[in-house]
Amino acid sequence: MTSLEGMRFFIALQFLTRLPLKHIDPLPRDWLVRAAKYLPVVGGLIGIATGGVILLTSHVFPSPLPVILGLAFAILLTGGLHEDGLADTADAFGGGHTRERCLEIMKDSRIGTFGTLALIVTFALKASALAHVDPLNAAKIVIAGFAGARLAAVLALATLSYAGGEAAKVSRTTSDMTANEIWVALAGGLIFGFICLSPLVFLLSSLLAGVAAAVVALIANQKIGGYTGDVLGAIEQVYETAFIIFTVTVIAGPG
Repeated sequence: MTSLEGMRFFIALQFLTRLPLKHIDPLPRDWLVRAAKYLPVVGGLIGIATGGVILLTSHVFPSPLPVILGLAFAILLTGGLHEDGLADTADAFGGGHTRERCLEIMKDSRIGTFGTLALIVTFALKASALAHVDPLNAAKIVIAGFAGARLAAVLALATLSYAGGEAAKVSRTTSDMTANEIWVALAGGLIFGFICLSPLVFLLSSLLAGVAAAVVALIANQKIGGYTGDVLGAIEQVYETAFIIFTVTVIAGPG
């Protein structure tokens, strides 16, 4: 990895986590587009750390506490970045009837009813689903799901138009992701799943979770004409939640 690529990976790590890293300042104008290919890999690393917490705490606490502690650790590690995007998007799409009003709500730091409910429901779905499998499988699902969810956000970034305006949290330059960058992102987002899960289970769950994420992207395109940073967070969370639910269902079965 060249020094330039190393810097881009470092930016991706800096963006997705709250690790006490030396910040790169000022960031290049096209920092998000150029570093996006590494976001799925960083997501997988976050999943490994989260899975590690689940496995370690399972030797001390009964179910479902290890899963809840692991998911809480992930929120601390990422600073609730994607959860914030989910809450803002839920509030905007639930309460905004025009494009302008949706964007106005997204920029408001206060959380509303729709956002609160979205956070509670997604956390409850993920925790209750993972509690139905053993800690090792829970860790594997989290690793695969976290990487794939960041890939879903990257693919939305690469395919949707930017709709946030200059005052938004995440801005887009006129630069687009190259085909090579998209392939790198795909490899980074898929490799963890193929390592952790059986190919059939992983591909089926990824397909179904991808459909759920695509629905969010289509709603965003209809509501505001594309993506914002908050929409990318919502896409990540919806994919992550759906992936966990479908994978646990395939592994554990109904009932």
